[in-house]
Order: sequence, then C-alpha cells, then structure tokens
Amino acid sequence: MTDLPKKIFEPAQFLVENIKLLPKGQVLDVAMGTGSNAVFLARKGFEVEGVDISADAVNTALELAHQSGVDIKARIADLESNYVIQKNSYDVIICFKYLHRALIQQMKDGLRNGGLVVYETFIVDQARFGKPKKLDHLLRHNELLDLFRDFRCLRYREGIFENRRAMASIIAEKASS
Repeated sequence: MTDLPKKIFEPAQFLVENIKLLPKGQVLDVAMGTGSNAVFLARKGFEVEGVDISADAVNTALELAHQSGVDIKARIADLESNYVIQKNSYDVIICFKYLHRALIQQMKDGLRNGGLVVYETFIVDQARFGKPKKLDHLLRHNELLDLFRDFRCLRYREGIFENRRAMASIIAEKASS
C-alpha cells in the first residue's frame, strides 16, 4: 500500500466540504475503491460498510482503515449483477466516480427515512478530458438532479472543475413518510 500515490487516499472534496450535513450512523460506500471516503467517514465517527468489485481495492481499503486506527466493513461484490442493497438500512449512502443507473433505485430504497445520499460522478463533458468516455458511464446534463427529483436536494453542483474534470454532485434527503 505504501507505494500508492498519496492522492489515492484523500477523500473526495465534495464529501469533506459537506460532512456537517450528514447524520451520524450507518453509511454504505458504493464502489468504494481504495476506501479513502470510507476511512474518512469512519474517522469522523460513522459506522461504514463498503462494497467494490475489486479484491485489491477492498484489501487496500481494509489496510488503510487499519493503518488509520478505524474499523470499516468491506466486501467484494459485483454491483452490476449480484449485489442487493438492503432496504431501509442506512443513514447515508455515498457513491463517487461510479455510475450504474440500475442501482439508483436500490440506493434510494436502502436509505432510512431522513437519510442522505451523497453522489458525485462524471458528466458527458468528461469525454473531452479523458476517461470515462462511454456514455453509459457518463451522466447527461442535469441527469443526477433528475434521478433524485423525489428527494429533497440539499446541495447540487454540476460543471467543469479545474479545467480537467466534468462532474455532477448531489446531497439529497429521503423524505420522511
């Protein structure tokens, strides 16, 4: 793990900037990668569970958590075929730099009433800066906002950042019924 660039272990800036909005409790990190966001949240007192298809990424996340003095749960699963998010199980669900539209409804259902989703991924303009380029992996303009139209939007941004990343980001609350 020590030979990986430090930047890999920095949490997403959008998450850091908005941490105070998140209710303490159980968090699911969808497509967690090397665990930088999961470990950041665990260090802030959240109970974090992460899932990723890559065994190497999950092992790196667990090692990062250990080195940081926190515990996270992490599992290997294919989010596009055999993974199911348990309904009404999480206070926060986060997802960064990953898009599988079929999983959005499961993410919504997986939140408890009053829970928050924190989602940030690439928009179509990203294709001119590099990967991803496939439209299946890129949001259309305003699509993220539309996907969570039935939630209360607390934060939203979309655009080109640092002249190299085209992203959409949202924090939205599941309405209490």
